[in-house]
Amino acid sequence: MANEIFEEVTEILTFIIENNTVPRNIRRAAEESIEILSNEEEDETVRASAVIVILDNISNDPNIPVHARTLIWEILSKLESI
Repeated sequence: MANEIFEEVTEILTFIIENNTVPRNIRRAAEESIEILSNEEEDETVRASAVIVILDNISNDPNIPVHARTLIWEILSKLESI
């Protein structure tokens, strides 16, 4: 189940990374989040928690576009279910 959620989250993060209207620091955080999620040596809950912390911090960035903030909130709710 967690792997399915990680796949969905990775797709959304990839969409954010490929969107040039999203500031570079937000895209960088999305890339970092994908790296953490793909590290299968780490426990699923640890990976989810690490990404939640990163994305929660950037969701409060005043420069983040509304559509990207909404996607990040969606990701956070998915990860919090793990």
